Amino acid sequence: MLKKMTIALILLSTINLSASEKIEKLVLSGPVASVSHPLIHMIKTGALRDIAKKVEFRLWKNPDELRALTLRNRADFIAIPTNVAANLYNKGVKIKLLNVSVWGILGMITRDKTLKTLADFKGKEIAMPFRADMPDIIFEELVKAQGMDPKKDFKLKYMSNPFDAMQNLILRQVDHALLAEPAISIALKKTGSFPLKLVAPDLYRSANLQEEWGKTFKVEAKIPQARMSVIGDMILNEKVIKRFNEEYEKSLNWYKNNPKEAAEMIVEEMPMLDELGVQESIKHVQLNTVSAQDSKKDLEFFYKLLEKNNPKTIGGKLPNESFYSK
Repeated sequence: MLKKMTIALILLSTINLSASEKIEKLVLSGPVASVSHPLIHMIKTGALRDIAKKVEFRLWKNPDELRALTLRNRADFIAIPTNVAANLYNKGVKIKLLNVSVWGILGMITRDKTLKTLADFKGKEIAMPFRADMPDIIFEELVKAQGMDPKKDFKLKYMSNPFDAMQNLILRQVDHALLAEPAISIALKKTGSFPLKLVAPDLYRSANLQEEWGKTFKVEAKIPQARMSVIGDMILNEKVIKRFNEEYEKSLNWYKNNPKEAAEMIVEEMPMLDELGVQESIKHVQLNTVSAQDSKKDLEFFYKLLEKNNPKTIGGKLPNESFYSK
């Protein structure tokens, strides 16, 4: 009897020790874009319950909010554009790249179905979200490489986010926009449904910026656009990082393979999105979790272009080896 009680006490103490080792709260953060959607699945399914007592999602709506979250350590893991992560790292912020998961999310959407390439938009007014950040940066690099001047050859109308640009399209305030998924698919679904289709313009998918990138630079048709990063003191917690990486990859694969269920889950958390639009968007986004080390070659190609043409966007130089998680 005494032996059984001793074993029971040992087991109980082990359980209590395990619970006490859990993090009180783990904060995952990201935008409304596709890169964040696996985070929602991780939280809804309790994927990290073994390492944290509470896990919550914190939305950032624009680059300023993203930088504030990062600089003030108000998140532990954050979905972030690749150039912003490099910029923050080079300015001394405690941030480390874990993976790149979004390789294709940007495209042109237009009222004119005859426009097929970026060059076709020369002289046109284009709604552009996030001035001097990822969509604007990629557009600028592409048109420069194609022999055009982004300032002189296009009329760029800057918007605070992709959904403002989408609304401008729907309300006929602009005829063309550069958008990120799921905003493209949501715009097409909204304008194709009653009663909005009676007043909204016909809209068409146009130039795919990833395909333009591949043709222009003679590389694969993909761009390392968004990644998951770990920030602050969490950089030192190898156990938590390992578990996060494992579960993020599982959730991203679930998201890709279950578009209907994924859309329902995401819209429940982000009601500003449209369920059918999110479902449709999943097949148009290049989602693939590639580790920091394995994505380094693609990232450095991208960073070298920015270092040459617009070094401020990455903090003036390529990040060193310590930026890439092992």
